[in-house]
Amino acid sequence: MQPRHVQFNVFMLSLKAKIRKEIGKKVKKRRKQGLLPAVLYGPKIKNLIIELDSKEFESIYKEAGESSLISLQVDNDKFSVLIHEVKKDPLTGKPIHADFYQPILTEEVEATVSIVFEGEALAIKELGGTLVREISEIEVKALPKDLPHEIKVNIDGLKTFDDEILVKDLKLSEGVTAQRDKNEIVAVVTPPETEKIEEELEKPVEEKVEEVEEAEEKEEGEKPEEKKEEKEEENEEKSK
Repeated sequence: MQPRHVQFNVFMLSLKAKIRKEIGKKVKKRRKQGLLPAVLYGPKIKNLIIELDSKEFESIYKEAGESSLISLQVDNDKFSVLIHEVKKDPLTGKPIHADFYQPILTEEVEATVSIVFEGEALAIKELGGTLVREISEIEVKALPKDLPHEIKVNIDGLKTFDDEILVKDLKLSEGVTAQRDKNEIVAVVTPPETEKIEEELEKPVEEKVEEVEEAEEKEEGEKPEEKKEEKEEENEEKSK
């Protein structure tokens, strides 16, 4: 059997909960009393229907997210768990239900981790560009105790509009792997709108004409070869 609680040499956030007896419509009343309904489950334990203080949960959730192990005390038992899923009120954004998952501590699990951007990109500061965050969170895989709370990305290396930060550039702790294509873009800096307009204006007239013709061909469903033949026929008619 998996031990219910394992001590680590690092500080672990903790929460207290108790077995919930009320279900159905009575849960709404409990929410008004400041209690959050939740469930605890895992591959080695029996599902437990629990409740805990809403404000305490929000404070811990803000700090731990869904990728940090926390110690959950249910009555006299303790469990090392992850906050697995949180349902929120669509109007207030407040949590209305939470799932706690007790993983097998010796097996890798997947979790979604937020990406935090730091530093100052020269392409923004000196060239007036805009930072585009292609990925704001990422799935990672690791042992529960090794899951990062967040991944910090320094954007100082974005000096030109050609520079980019890829998934493979992320600095992950040992034992942590990203579950996305290593060449996927995490962040880039795009040029200001005025520069984009100038680039468009600098395009050769022939190139612009070709773009218009290609767009028309797509709309009409005509093949380029058919369009070319029509032009040749028109030129022949004019020369007669």
